[in-house]
Amino acid sequence: MDKLSDMNLFVHIVNAGGLAAAGREMGISPARVTERVNAMEKRYKARLLNRTTRSVTVTEVGQTFYETSVSILADVAQAEETMDSASQGLAGPLRVTAPSDLGQQYVSPLLQKLVKKHRGIVPHLHLSDGIVNLSENNIDIAIRFGEPPDSSLVAKHLASNYRTLCASPAYLRKNGTPKTPEDLANHDCLAMVRIVEPLSVWHFKKDDDEVVIPIKPTRSTNDGAMIRQWAADGLGIALKSSLDIAENINQKRLVRVLPKYAVGFQPIQPGMQNDLFAVYPSRRYVPERVRLFMDVLTQRFAKFETKGISSNNCDR
Repeated sequence: MDKLSDMNLFVHIVNAGGLAAAGREMGISPARVTERVNAMEKRYKARLLNRTTRSVTVTEVGQTFYETSVSILADVAQAEETMDSASQGLAGPLRVTAPSDLGQQYVSPLLQKLVKKHRGIVPHLHLSDGIVNLSENNIDIAIRFGEPPDSSLVAKHLASNYRTLCASPAYLRKNGTPKTPEDLANHDCLAMVRIVEPLSVWHFKKDDDEVVIPIKPTRSTNDGAMIRQWAADGLGIALKSSLDIAENINQKRLVRVLPKYAVGFQPIQPGMQNDLFAVYPSRRYVPERVRLFMDVLTQRFAKFETKGISSNNCDR
């Protein structure tokens, strides 16, 4: 009988408080259990158990053997679980990039749940509101707003999305609610920064009418999550993606501003220019952990479509 099997038997004996009880748990006859314990004690030249007709107690050496066996068996179980995951392509790094705000709110918790269930996966989350080159940075999945023009990438649609102005109810009570895009000249506007330049030209469209409004930002940052936080704190009006502010809208910390207008950082075009996509390199073999996370993303963002959170009242 191999040593790991003997360790497992000994742990069962100690936990069950007797040889016969351990034998019943493992489907081994009392005589066979006794035989194996005798063989262990002979092999280690030490008494592991004090046995009488009424009780079984662990010797000092036996207690050490028990504790060591528990630790070794746990390590073996962990190794087997890791190898099982590896055989399925689950073990290994999972490199994901996402916009800062969306990544913090949704992607990070999804990765955390995935790793808790599959401990062989090692996540790396790169948050950036810029475009990250997948091949240069060895990225498995990029979560992006807008369908990528690069035909060498595979893009999976996750959810409808549109850009919208938003502000806190407290800000609007204090400063009034804009009725037209031109009214923004009298309001505090919060601007995203790309590279080093703030996105301070906002494009509006209502029916066939289009207007371009240059804003004078009172605050600017390159972090989308910070923009949302400033808006929720009542510091001004922000131009955000509907998915980013969905929870704040539900919590009534933010409300939409000028909801009848389509709005964006660029001229408004029909189609899916602002929708959310999961993008990954086109390759013959896609690791199972990447496929699994794609399924997790799809299920999570499908809830927004079901609830209608991402639907806009105006043309996109």
